[in-house]
Amino acid sequence: MTRLVRPRRQVVLAGLAAAALLASPLLATSPAAAEPAEQQPAASTAPALIPKPANQQALPGQTFTLQPWSLIGLESSAKESRAARKVADGLAGQLRRSTGYPLRVIPALPGLVDVRLSTNGPASLGAEGYQLRADRSTLSVVAATPEGLFRGVTTLRQLLPAKAEAKTRQAGPWRISGTAIADSPRYGYRGAMLDVSRHFFSVAEVKRYIDLASLYKLNKLHLHLSDDQGWRIQVDSWPRLTTYGGSLEVGGTPGGSYSKAEYAELVQYAADHFMQVIPEIDTPGHTNAALASYAELNCDGVAPPLYTGTSVGFSSLCVGKDLTYDFLGDVFREVAQQNPGDVLHLGGDEAHSTPHSDYLTFVPKAAALVTQQGKRVMGWQEIAETPLPPGSIAQYWGTDDARSRELARKAAAQGAQVVLSPANRAYLDMKYNASTPYGLSWAGLVSVQKSYDWNPSTLIPDLPESAIAGVEAPLWTETLDDLDKLEFMAFPRLPGIAELGWSPASALDWTTYADRLAGQGSRWDVLSVNFYRAPEIAWR
Repeated sequence: MTRLVRPRRQVVLAGLAAAALLASPLLATSPAAAEPAEQQPAASTAPALIPKPANQQALPGQTFTLQPWSLIGLESSAKESRAARKVADGLAGQLRRSTGYPLRVIPALPGLVDVRLSTNGPASLGAEGYQLRADRSTLSVVAATPEGLFRGVTTLRQLLPAKAEAKTRQAGPWRISGTAIADSPRYGYRGAMLDVSRHFFSVAEVKRYIDLASLYKLNKLHLHLSDDQGWRIQVDSWPRLTTYGGSLEVGGTPGGSYSKAEYAELVQYAADHFMQVIPEIDTPGHTNAALASYAELNCDGVAPPLYTGTSVGFSSLCVGKDLTYDFLGDVFREVAQQNPGDVLHLGGDEAHSTPHSDYLTFVPKAAALVTQQGKRVMGWQEIAETPLPPGSIAQYWGTDDARSRELARKAAAQGAQVVLSPANRAYLDMKYNASTPYGLSWAGLVSVQKSYDWNPSTLIPDLPESAIAGVEAPLWTETLDDLDKLEFMAFPRLPGIAELGWSPASALDWTTYADRLAGQGSRWDVLSVNFYRAPEIAWR
């Protein structure tokens, strides 16, 4: 299927591969590249780790130095060897580019390798936990799974100088102060949502967002694939959803959609970064693109025009038509086939044009169509007004209002889990301040401090902590039409939401976080991230 893509920021996209952790297979290295780089003084500042590890201890007097002759040793079971090797090759590929060292990946042999990566750690580490140690002789990351190894490698990258992220050879030395880390996440759900419906973003641009989000140990990529302004995922049984419904975007500029091959490429790329894609097909509201594509989906049989504005709440599927559920059955089946993860998001928000009695009828029927595909139901907080299937997830987007909080508690009372995305804290499209050049402000102005300075376990009174699945930072794109704007609104706030999901509650402190965040600026400069240099942060 064709995809309409307008020109974007070419310089950044040209450097996409350099920013990615997972590089292509082993790169050939010339003898000159193996020579040691020019020696420079080691940095005196401590590494600015985000998220903050669960446990970290300094090893005084111990410093690990990566050398031109360093070898990366990999230990893994036969079952995990392919995934673990991808992690090792990704690290080696990036460091070859920035250091110029050969950095061969070989089976780990005691006394022969000085960088050791292992997935043979104890099962007690869990799926994402890891142990990292840097001392005078060895740098090691030990986990029980390739996913845990990947999380440890992201920490390893932050321990190195920022220029280790460069796509060209830089001057050394490449030192890591002695440290011992034992780390695992607080919550199992740590997400970033990207709205590709209001404005469409290409495969390369979404990959770039995955690159940056995965650096901070986020593990879910929620893609908002359909809305009033555009339908972005191919559905063979209803082809006009993309050929017509996906043709435009906000402002009337050309939109686009992902073919099945392109979408599969995104799903695999996310998986290589240990991020699960959660597809969202918003229903019964936010459906004008579908209604415009097929007249028969409308109660009166008349298709509305395509919509390129930014209003919400004016569209609705026809709840009383059998065809509506035939349509959703086809859509959910094909979307489920394109997503190996266990969750499918059916939306459910802002259905202002759907009579409430119809909404209460619709959601259970739509949810049943999701579960028929073997997927767990996820939806915005409003779905808690209806009976929910076992294993459901309700996404809280309230602004501390009583109704939103009550919906979160209703979801938990049904046994559902709750993902916290408070709009007045976690919505990355909210303006930082009144002078922010783009973004919205309906949920208030959200400074970097306000975005970070809250505790998921205490945000909603009387919501059991056992019901909290984790956190997610949505990025809506009504006003964001290019990659520069996405990055400006996401950074520096996205790493803070990531820390809220990963680090223990005892580690959450704005003053110390702000200092660590200041150290990320040099890394983002190397990665060409167009971040907002918030004045409350002493960037260094």
